[in-house]
Amino acid sequence: MSEKMLKFVNIGQQNPPKRDKIQRKEDFDEIYKEFLLDKAKEQSSRCSQCGVPFCQVHCPLSNNIPDWLKLTAEGRYEEAYQLSQSTNNMPEVCGRICPQDRLCEGNCVIEQSGHGTVTIGSIEKYITEKAWENGWVKPIQNKNEKKQSIGIIGSGPAGLACGEELRKKGYQVFIYDRYDRAGGLLIYGIPNFKLEKHVVERRIKLLQEGGINFVLNFEIGKDSTLSDLRDKHDAILIATGVYKAREVNLPGSDLSNIYPAMEFLTASNKKGLGDTVELFDNGTLNAEGKDVVVIGGGDTAMDCVRTSIRQNAKSVKCLYRRDRENMPGSAREVGNAEEEGVEFMWLSNPKEFKGINKINSLIVDKMKLGEPDESGRVWYCCIKSCLA
Repeated sequence: MSEKMLKFVNIGQQNPPKRDKIQRKEDFDEIYKEFLLDKAKEQSSRCSQCGVPFCQVHCPLSNNIPDWLKLTAEGRYEEAYQLSQSTNNMPEVCGRICPQDRLCEGNCVIEQSGHGTVTIGSIEKYITEKAWENGWVKPIQNKNEKKQSIGIIGSGPAGLACGEELRKKGYQVFIYDRYDRAGGLLIYGIPNFKLEKHVVERRIKLLQEGGINFVLNFEIGKDSTLSDLRDKHDAILIATGVYKAREVNLPGSDLSNIYPAMEFLTASNKKGLGDTVELFDNGTLNAEGKDVVVIGGGDTAMDCVRTSIRQNAKSVKCLYRRDRENMPGSAREVGNAEEEGVEFMWLSNPKEFKGINKINSLIVDKMKLGEPDESGRVWYCCIKSCLA
């Protein structure tokens, strides 16, 4: 094993090339390029093949990462892909959008020892794209068709994954969605610069070829009742996602130009897909020429600030109540946002929206971090208020 692996001592960490920050601000294309030639093979060989693989332990899917890294290092790409997809319904999506720096890569043993993590996400993307190119990704083929049908409400990642697993077992699967395209947040929530839409559309086409039925432009409560669907199918799964925004209960929160993140991102993605979007076209959900403030420090906030940059906003600020080290989003996404011109206001919490009809200023509380609680979460308290 040592001949092919454990090369982290002699081979340094290398990520796929990233598009120039000036160039990438002008469009919504993905910013990371593919690994060149055998770089994926070389970078995979840096894995230390830990007896207790912390990368796998901290993967929500418990992907068998060390084994498919070893197969990649040996040039056995098809086997690496087959092992990767055995626990992951959409490895080409996870390789692009998972916050690996908080999960598998962030807990890599050689990262902790100072050698730089194995670039797991980029390798996962590489072997999956190689699988698509070489025809190794096949539609579901059933030899044991069942008569029972399952109705799934929602065609986002949960609905798609569940539908695929049920179809593999031979069930008749019908996925319902209120939108005119399947994919849920993968299509309408995540911007193209992280996940180009053809990647999702390719996967959905494969599921259709495997016998999954998609019923689009179908809204429960409008086109059918839940009771009607329950009568039609043997079982129902509700996988409608989390579209409802959290309320910001602050003075001035009823001013007209404050919007939930998903409204903004959905409008942008629909426009990118070629749809007519009235609220974008009339400037309501278009950041061009505006001073934009995004509240929050998660990956959705990063999607919003980076989308605003690409829409030619006048300025873009991100407010987060804790510091950089304690924010929930991907540190890699924060770095990309900073490169593109986003200003981060750490230890800042909104206090009051000011304006008449429309917001024209924001009062924030400057925060001070306290000690971590028993869960390790660092708490905070207000020290003063100021204008953002």
